[in-house]
Formats: sequence, C-alpha cells, structure tokens
Amino acid sequence: MTLDDLRVFVAVCRAGSLSAVARELDCTQSAVSQHVKRLERETGVGLLERQPRGVVPTRAGRVLEAAAAEGIAGLDLALRRLRELVNGESGSVRVATGATTVRHFMSDAVVSFRQQHPDISLEFRTESSSRACFDALADSSLDLAWITLGPPVRGIEQRPVMELPWVLAVRAGDPLATRSSVEAAELQGLRLIRLPPSSTSAAHLDAACAESGVRFAFDTSVADWDTALLLAELGLGRAVVPALPGLDVPGRGDIRLVPVPALRPLSVGWAVRRWDALSPPARAFADTVIGHMPQRTAGQSGQQILPSVTEGAPSDSSRSAKGWR
Repeated sequence: MTLDDLRVFVAVCRAGSLSAVARELDCTQSAVSQHVKRLERETGVGLLERQPRGVVPTRAGRVLEAAAAEGIAGLDLALRRLRELVNGESGSVRVATGATTVRHFMSDAVVSFRQQHPDISLEFRTESSSRACFDALADSSLDLAWITLGPPVRGIEQRPVMELPWVLAVRAGDPLATRSSVEAAELQGLRLIRLPPSSTSAAHLDAACAESGVRFAFDTSVADWDTALLLAELGLGRAVVPALPGLDVPGRGDIRLVPVPALRPLSVGWAVRRWDALSPPARAFADTVIGHMPQRTAGQSGQQILPSVTEGAPSDSSRSAKGWR
C-alpha cells in the first residue's frame, strides 16, 4: 500500500462517494477505485460497502480510516515543519473561522499577536460550518478552528473558551425594546429571523427553547449572526442571537439587545486535532485570543471566560453544548 492509497481511501470514507473524490482529484472513478482495491488486497478484507447512493466503510474500513487519518495528519504536520526549517521560515498559523469570527472574537488578539510575533504568518480560512472546519482540520490543512462547541467528533479535540448568553435583538421603538430582560415564555409564538436551520447554533437554540417549553415561528432565514442583527436593526424582524463581543452598547443607534437569561448559553471555543501536537506559534495564538476576550458583553452582566489551553482546560468530549460557529 502507498500513502496515496491511504489518502484516497480516507477521502472516499469522508465523501461517501468514489465519483466525488474523482472529481476533486481530477482523475477517473476507476483510478480512485484502484487505490481502494489495492488496500483491500493488502489487508485481505473488504473496506467499503457499496450502497445505492454511495459507499460507506465496513467495520474493518472504519478501523483503517481512523488509523490512516491520524497517521497522515501527523506526517503532514512533520513535513510542514521540515519545509519551514529548510526554507528558513519562522512558522505559520492556519485558522478556520466563520464569516464574523475575527471581528467579534479575534480583532484585538490578531493585532497583539502580530506585534509579539512579527515573523509568524497568520492565515485565515472562512468555512461555512463547524463540519467543514472539522474536515479541514482532519485533512491537516489547518492548525485551529474557532467553532461553536457541539457533540464529540472522532479525531477532533474541542475546548470551550467562553459562554455567550442569548439576547433578543429588536429595533428601537419595539414594545420589548425598553425591557431589562425577557422571559423565555414571552417568546412563545413570536415570528423571528432564523439562524441557518442546519447550523449548530440553531440546534442549540432549539434545544434551549425546548427546555423552557418554548417554540418559535420563523419568516426569515439568514446565514450568520451579523445579518440577523442588521435585519432586526432595520425593523424587518426580531432575532434571538448570542451576545457577541464587540456589539454596540445598547441604547445607541436603532437596535436594542434584551437579555433572555432563562435560555442556556452558547459555548464557543477552539477545535484542533491534538492539543499536545500544536506547534508553539499555534498554541501562542490560541492563548492570545483567550487572553483578549472581553469580560462583558453588550446587554449582559458578564460572560464566562473559561481557562486557557495552556492552563489545562478540559476537553469537550464530556460536554454536549450544541451551537453554530
């Protein structure tokens, strides 16, 4: 078996399709199939099960996929560090973020990190979902991903950094705009601007509302939190969103943020392949971001900042806080 065989096999397991991997690699489906068949001859067991709408790994295939993915990740990291040594580079940090992550969570930290480490390259990649971040991390193309924490993911370590309480965003002049807080039950039946239905944050909000016996109605859907806030400010609807760092102080402009303290907060933080395998620059950047987290959020008495990664923050494998990055 070859390293290319293993890379292709892992890609097929993740995509669930030979043809999709063939398109990605710009080769024929037969060529992709040959990589898998070579592994099956070498191991003596079937690794993929053909189904009407794609393929899935067999039990043996799952064992090989897990081992191959971990081994390839470690090898790619070593090769990257070797290239940096050969080229005389001081290192780089590659981070996956959401569309609004840098603005709300990292702006001050990026400036500080650049001042402290001028020779280290910072690369940001915008991903559309936490799942996309996990895939990019597993492919070894990233060091860190800032996500909304969710259920455990095989091969990924998640660490909480802060908890964001929920607020109701309304336009000034709305009957609820002058309230100091809103009870969850008062949201029953309100027509709201919806976060992406497939996002982790929407799932978290739905679960938090279910705990309070509340169900929302929706007439508008958006792709990110900032767009929901903008539409609320324009008077096009109300939105329940996390109290993001960096939001304007309530009382200025046309938007008001009313706390909804009964809803379980949203946990956000870092995801990596392995914390103990992070490069020193990546670990330094992760801790710089944590160190620059604000202690207060607009409309809230205070958000909880959790321990830094160098202080031994616990893995999220025992937590199940669903949300959207």
